[in-house]
Amino acid sequence: MPKSIIRARNLTKKFGITQGLVQKLQGQPKMYVRAVDGIDFDVYNKRSLALVGESGCGKTTVGKLIMKLLDVTDGKLWVKGRDITKLTDHRELKAYRRTAQMIYQDPFSSLDPRFKVFDILEEPLLIHGIGDTIDERRAMIEEALEEVRLTPPEEFIDRYPHMLSGGQRQRVAIARCLILHPTFIVADEPVSMLDVSVRAELLNLMKDLMDEEDLTYLYITHDISTTRFFTEDIGVMYLGDLVEKGPVGEVLDNPLHPYTQALLTAVPEPEPDRLDRIKEIPIKGEIPSGTNVPKGCRFHPRCPYAKKICRKKQPREKTVDHKLHRAKCHFAGEIEFKMRVRKVGKGGKVSKVEEIGIDELRDEETVPDELK
Repeated sequence: MPKSIIRARNLTKKFGITQGLVQKLQGQPKMYVRAVDGIDFDVYNKRSLALVGESGCGKTTVGKLIMKLLDVTDGKLWVKGRDITKLTDHRELKAYRRTAQMIYQDPFSSLDPRFKVFDILEEPLLIHGIGDTIDERRAMIEEALEEVRLTPPEEFIDRYPHMLSGGQRQRVAIARCLILHPTFIVADEPVSMLDVSVRAELLNLMKDLMDEEDLTYLYITHDISTTRFFTEDIGVMYLGDLVEKGPVGEVLDNPLHPYTQALLTAVPEPEPDRLDRIKEIPIKGEIPSGTNVPKGCRFHPRCPYAKKICRKKQPREKTVDHKLHRAKCHFAGEIEFKMRVRKVGKGGKVSKVEEIGIDELRDEETVPDELK
């Protein structure tokens, strides 16, 4: 197993909710949003870890904690063996952020509209004192643009962001990260705002850069279908907790947690011969509020397999077959996952309802052609 570059143990982030005057006078206890609730994970050198889950589950907060954009409430965070949990010194933070960079989700707001591409890429060089002359910095900028396939760089270097397409803007954002030669990158849904064809191009680019630059990624995404192609490891988050984690192939082929299975069933199938089949997602409702996390297993209000113990006792992390594949479920490895599929006939009427198992679901899992 490669060396761990990021280690998190009991990583916790709570956001306090501002009280009104009446609440303060009544002496009501202060409430907190448990955005990240005591999770453990490792990101290994020159590998990538995907964090997947619904909106509001805490994925982006984890990325911001690693980047020290937010302070940790509790727990420990190590980067290359160094404890950065309480890192506050400006010089040390500056040195750390030279080695760890972040690609933001929205290329339309992450780039300053008043800056040209040259200014956007020169700014991190100026902040970290890299390049003695403007000619040296210009050469570095052109090299970074070539790395992200914006060629020839002379055509892009004097453009403003509004003169670029969405894919070109995100390539500039990636170049801004690479120009400092980091060892670790947090990619927060880097392709979710882009067209499908452009997504494939950028994921292929990031995959190539991982090999060329010896990069390590934390890949935050909603699109679980791309994780098999892009990452080696995966963590499934639900309401601030990692409910399942392990090697990506093992988790996707043999999900132990009902929530992971529900995410897999939600993946659309671009197959013309299956237009008459409608999958029923096995979970209902919305993710609960982080201020009022359910007792016991936090997933039990939406779980189709929940039993009495799930409502009373919080599950511990369990391994079944693969020692690195773990899930927080009382019945991990015991549940025979089934999914209801409705076959629609003429006139939109349901002609047949059947159940399929996880093996059939795995056979139907699709990845965009551009990523195969």
